Amino acid sequence: MAGNDELDRAILQWLEWDKNPKTLAEVRQLNCDGNIEQLQECFGSRMKFGTAGIRSTMGPGFSRMNDLTIIQTTQGLCRCLEKSFSDVKARGVVIGFDARAHSPSGSSSQRFARLAATVLISQGIPVHLFSQITPTPLVPFTVSQLKLCAGIMVTASHNPKQDNGYKVYWDNGAQIVAPYDQEIAQAVDENLEPWSESWNDKLVDCSSLIKDPYEKMKSKYLECLQKHCFHRDINKETKLKFVHTSVHGVGHEFIQAAFASFDFTPPLAVPEQKDPDPEFPTVKYPNPEEGKDVLTLSFALADKEGATVILANDPDADRLAVAEKQESGEWKVFSGNELGALLGWWIFTCWKRQNPESSCLKNVYMLSSTVSSKILRAIALKEGFHFEETLTGFKWMGNRAKDLIDKGNTVLFAFEEAIGYMSTEFVLDKDGVSAAAIVAESASYLATKNTTLSQQLRAIYEEYGYHLSKASYFICHDPGTIDRLFQNLRNYNGKSEYPKTCGKFEISDIRDLTTGYDSSQPDKKAVLPTSKNSHMITFTFKNGCVATMRTSGTEPKIKYYAEFCAPPGNSDPEKLKEELNDLVNALVEHFFQPDKNGLTSQST
Repeated sequence: MAGNDELDRAILQWLEWDKNPKTLAEVRQLNCDGNIEQLQECFGSRMKFGTAGIRSTMGPGFSRMNDLTIIQTTQGLCRCLEKSFSDVKARGVVIGFDARAHSPSGSSSQRFARLAATVLISQGIPVHLFSQITPTPLVPFTVSQLKLCAGIMVTASHNPKQDNGYKVYWDNGAQIVAPYDQEIAQAVDENLEPWSESWNDKLVDCSSLIKDPYEKMKSKYLECLQKHCFHRDINKETKLKFVHTSVHGVGHEFIQAAFASFDFTPPLAVPEQKDPDPEFPTVKYPNPEEGKDVLTLSFALADKEGATVILANDPDADRLAVAEKQESGEWKVFSGNELGALLGWWIFTCWKRQNPESSCLKNVYMLSSTVSSKILRAIALKEGFHFEETLTGFKWMGNRAKDLIDKGNTVLFAFEEAIGYMSTEFVLDKDGVSAAAIVAESASYLATKNTTLSQQLRAIYEEYGYHLSKASYFICHDPGTIDRLFQNLRNYNGKSEYPKTCGKFEISDIRDLTTGYDSSQPDKKAVLPTSKNSHMITFTFKNGCVATMRTSGTEPKIKYYAEFCAPPGNSDPEKLKEELNDLVNALVEHFFQPDKNGLTSQST
């Protein structure tokens, strides 16, 4: 054994409870080899609920995604559901999964989904278990449509191939937030030992409590999506050609069906990336946010076939990246903020055409996260609808949207800069399928006006003010270094105060959503919710720039977001871009200090 009492106890517990022969054998081998370092990694800590669930590497141990930790997590969720919903055994839960798999540990998203279903039906809770891989948005959609108590999606989205995750939605169709996340975490800790039937996944094949909602929910989703198609005749006749890549994920079939529901000719699928493949063999990272590196094959197919717009989903199809061919022959990959501006403008334009009376505006909202572009705020100010900002992540936007809708309001659109878009009201989460169809329709409509998406983006900035942004991240695997970096910002130059400048740039206000401090508020207290579990500081500069530094809830990254918000008519984009670049360079040099802190930049 490891010679560490706590670690030894964890290993013994594992050997007693785990029934997966592959993970059991690996732990026994590590034990025989006396591989303390590896055992410490696997058993030194437990996964905790983070961004609406858990996410980690697949493999043995309580810190990893595997059969046993899925069972433990679902047992906790089960007890929490029983406590929260007296009718959970009538209403039930939906479970979906992506195509991830990890042969060394015998893990796969489908197996995890079966085990989660086994735990729930063993306690008499009905489960709507998808029989096939599905896009993540179909799970919250099903929760809302069937009025279920919860939804589980087994996916690690765009994370590296060795990872997997378990995402939880509540009965309102949005990702879980406090206090439910803490309640589930506590219930997991109280139900760690597998129940008598939790490993018996043969129950899934014979239980009357299992239903397959796949065909019914897919049809219903497409029926709802069609209500957001406003130019069917243009779609039928368009000469534009689209290329689509699902980046070895689950999006292909749904994108083809979504295009058909809008009366488009199907997009050209990148053949090497069309089918699900858990190895993601053609990309370094299966994340369209990485831009051109992920789109190489898409560019080649589009150039060959004369397509001018590329649509790329991440592997679970809840995000969307878009690229457009320029007159120069180069490809422009839109940032998440630029696509947010285009979609916000387009969705509002379509809504306004159907609701010309200005009185209709009083109950109309758009949302974005606090690290995303403020372009929707500028559009809202000029057009007269409401704009609200939330904390980072769709768990906040989805829940806020539901609150607003329940009070009789219309939430037209919500987005985050990480290429996530809620373009409809029937999925209270980011949805790369609906966004793809809606972007395609906007591009086809603009083509009838001899305008491209890129030209329309410039027109939006000319009308509402240029909003130029730059975002990136540093990788840091040492939590202590990350804590020290942020503590240094809170005690700048050894004093108990925040910095007043960043290089040559003067700071006018600071908001720290870890401590709850906001210098712009009369009482110096932040309006948005705060969390001591993560770091997030926003600096507002006297020149009109806003920059946020924050930690990631799911990856070993320190992210930064900077934006220059210029008023309408005050627009020399090249000059603004130059000043924004100077500010970002100062941010890196003075606040991140990558050499001193041993940080690896995104481009390294």
